[in-house]
Amino acid sequence: MGLVHAEIQLTNGDDLAMVRKGHLAKDDVKQMKVRALVDSGAYMLTITGEIRNQLDLPVIDRDLAELADGSLVEVDVAGPVEVRFENRRVTADAMVLPDATEVLLGCIPMEAMDVLIDPKRQKLIVNPQSPDRAKLSLK
Repeated sequence: MGLVHAEIQLTNGDDLAMVRKGHLAKDDVKQMKVRALVDSGAYMLTITGEIRNQLDLPVIDRDLAELADGSLVEVDVAGPVEVRFENRRVTADAMVLPDATEVLLGCIPMEAMDVLIDPKRQKLIVNPQSPDRAKLSLK
């Protein structure tokens, strides 16, 4: 299987909360579409420092992350960020890799959106068993 990419929308979750409370106009919400590497071997959503800045996401924590080469780095965790793919959405925290060149969509946000990797077509798809909305297991 080759690399799988998907177009996702990232939105500042604090901005969305301000809209719901009537303190911010919808047009002022910071959001962007990005091409993400779909990586079922990664746990979290990972964004670049530039994306964090453009979305004006606050740093809420620092965590230790293991990179693909096995090295450990301490990274900022920013959020909340809403992730949208087709008719699915999830609110998540994002690990910020300042030197990264692309967004990684890991398995935790993928599970929460009930999306799957289609290896034959090499693309991210909505779960065909629940096409209209995400179905999450609570057991």
